[in-house]
Amino acid sequence: MNRRSFISTGAQVSMLSMLPTASLAASNSIKPTFSTVELASILPKKLKKGDTVGLIAPGYSLSSKALENALSNVRAMGFKPYHTQRIIGHHGYFSNTDKLRAEDLEDMFLDPEVDGIICARGGYGCTRILDRINYDYIAQNPKVLVGFSDITALANTIHSKTGLVTFHGPVATTLDNSYNRDNLYKIITQPRDHINIRSERYSPQIMQNDDTFEQYVINPGIITAPLVGGNLSLLSAMCGTQYDVDYTGKLVFIEDIEEDPYRIDRMFTQLLSAPTFKHAAGIVLGVFKGCNEPKRVSFSLKEVILDRIKPLSIPSIYGYSIGHIDRNLTLPIGVKATLNTDTFSIELIQRALRD
Repeated sequence: MNRRSFISTGAQVSMLSMLPTASLAASNSIKPTFSTVELASILPKKLKKGDTVGLIAPGYSLSSKALENALSNVRAMGFKPYHTQRIIGHHGYFSNTDKLRAEDLEDMFLDPEVDGIICARGGYGCTRILDRINYDYIAQNPKVLVGFSDITALANTIHSKTGLVTFHGPVATTLDNSYNRDNLYKIITQPRDHINIRSERYSPQIMQNDDTFEQYVINPGIITAPLVGGNLSLLSAMCGTQYDVDYTGKLVFIEDIEEDPYRIDRMFTQLLSAPTFKHAAGIVLGVFKGCNEPKRVSFSLKEVILDRIKPLSIPSIYGYSIGHIDRNLTLPIGVKATLNTDTFSIELIQRALRD
């Protein structure tokens, strides 16, 4: 299911000319002409069995069945789920009005009985509430916040505005398997200085059946930098806004689902045209499931990725198990990590939590 059908459930291709490697590599050596302020990281308190986890739906609406599944999945992790009635407001295709969705997020941070927050689902809507959030509430009451897909906008903006480490990981409706639950639990309950987050390695049969699961190195190398990133559609949508992510010196992870190669091309080109993406330190691409359309006259997904990313000449890989796939790893935004393309691995080298 694509990100748009993920929302609903719980054109001739432009043959763009290939950008010469030398020209992009040269542009990569040019330093940004603006300055940004790096906030000191705020670490959320670790969660433990029996803690109360607030569920929110900051974007699309949630069916009663999906909500029950989310509650059950959170209980399976040993947490006590809690939600307000705002989560089931059903305002058009949103879970509630912009005002009430923002208030639900704020109240979860302000409520002393809530220990952490997991978004119940993704789906469009987070960018509509970014200007309604009181970020001081969040900075003064730091808690674990988990989600992916449309939550990309929320997680990166909260980190950039407050310094709070947030978590790109499964939403509650996708915590329906032990892989997702175990990996999330490890990341949000263990305040360790070093955690190895190894991707699943896909079998030749899986890669043959679906070439978007092919895992490969785009540019070799080892790099250590703070993690930022998320869904490509959201990252490109935030370009040119006050919520644009600063990629300078960052290890950027990116995923998407069921976007045609020309759309992937367009979104990466938009990022490359923005001030900071070309100054990233390294790139980890997830599995772009459904993003290859062999029936059309087109560049393949891999050709687009190599054309857009390889000229950056920074350590980069494709096929990490993050995003809109059954097994979705959790990555903390704002924490330093080491990408090693030889071992196809990411290791956190900094704590993401406090005791």
